[in-house]
Amino acid sequence: MKYSIVFPGQGSQSPGMLSDLRSNFSVVNEIFQEASDAINLDLWKIVNEDQELLNLTEITQPVMLAAGYATYKVLASEVNLMPISIAGHSLGEYTALVASESLSFVEAVQLVRKRAQLMQAAVPSGLGSMAAILGLDDSRVIEICLKVSNKGVVEAVNFNSPGQVVIAGEKKAVAHACELMKEAGAKRTLILPVSIPSHCSLMKDAAIDFKCSVDNINFQMGNIKVLHNVDANYSNNVEEIKSKLVEQLYKPVLWTSIVQRMKKSGVEKLIEAGPGKILAGLTRRIDKSLSGSAIIDATSLKSTIEEISNA
Repeated sequence: MKYSIVFPGQGSQSPGMLSDLRSNFSVVNEIFQEASDAINLDLWKIVNEDQELLNLTEITQPVMLAAGYATYKVLASEVNLMPISIAGHSLGEYTALVASESLSFVEAVQLVRKRAQLMQAAVPSGLGSMAAILGLDDSRVIEICLKVSNKGVVEAVNFNSPGQVVIAGEKKAVAHACELMKEAGAKRTLILPVSIPSHCSLMKDAAIDFKCSVDNINFQMGNIKVLHNVDANYSNNVEEIKSKLVEQLYKPVLWTSIVQRMKKSGVEKLIEAGPGKILAGLTRRIDKSLSGSAIIDATSLKSTIEEISNA
């Protein structure tokens, strides 16, 4: 069986996540401790005791990086992994780069915290918004966003699967776009519980500052191919990796294209490493011939190990 491993981003976090894996595998605790030490915060305590802090962007991003990487390390400790490629949704791209050994874990934790702080500072709280648009063609969503742009910034930013696109921008423009999407036949428009309009042009100033942080990190060419969010393609050198990470702040996440690219390379299954099942759920919506599964506890880990071992 040819497979790829994918890592979730912000939105998959939940209180008490990974508790089952942590009680069975000491590496989970080790990785959370390493992440906590890197930014002087007790991340595991936050996961279990403070949902409000857990959902704060500058906490969520390092927590989700640690959670995805810990899950990957658990899997790698139990079976010889040979994925065709790996990728991560938005923040999850950093987890993929750590898993490929393109970037050290400690540096990645510090980098994503800086990323989160810059994103939070880019748009004053309460002025930005994101919304999921269900049941409209990508081209129609883009068209309506352009139509509304005279009301303020609003752009299609996450192409998650056919018929599921997330838009982001200024609050009033996003709300107006949602009304027009409904009129155009969208099955549902859902304002997301986030304070930051990620992956849209409002993040361009943050990206300029973020470039300084990225340039100070020692990247390598990894030992597993990573598909990037901004172009659903691989990087040929370290400079490409860096520029794609900077662009990712203000350019859309092309998740549908990433999964289609995996399929073209012969992948039959996507394994989601990290809390939640969002990416596994999107897989079949993108291509019905692909299967997706998520590792969220010891039971799902065991069945994934069996699948890989018997392939």
